Amino acid sequence: MTWPSDEVLSAYLEEALPVAQLAMIERQLRDDVELRKRLATVIGRQDAGLHSVGVIWRRNRLSCPSRDQLGQYLLGVLDSGPAEYIRFHLENVGCRYCAANHDDLRSSGPVGTDSIAADGSDQPLIRRRRYFETSAGHLKRN
Repeated sequence: MTWPSDEVLSAYLEEALPVAQLAMIERQLRDDVELRKRLATVIGRQDAGLHSVGVIWRRNRLSCPSRDQLGQYLLGVLDSGPAEYIRFHLENVGCRYCAANHDDLRSSGPVGTDSIAADGSDQPLIRRRRYFETSAGHLKRN
């Protein structure tokens, strides 16, 4: 199988790859006539309505965590399994949609393990308290 595969080229067209991979494919497209022909074939299949499972999976973002889950990840309140998956999804898969949501949530206010923000405010403590207050009715009792 040649790299990039047709699935990767399809993800390239949707700009659903990490930036480094997008740039690498773009450089290859400039120099490789055969790769440009393959890309044209992939475009033709998509225009004809022939979509792979991978395309449908990416378009519907079936493996992406929700924005709420990303917020919980930033707060450090997720169990280790889901937290590890989100870390893998952001760092290894390189999902640009989730990275954008993650960055947006992180920049919307100081969250995380620090109890006091860099500016000395107690925003993280307030946010964490509100988070638990709104979740109280949804927690299971043992």
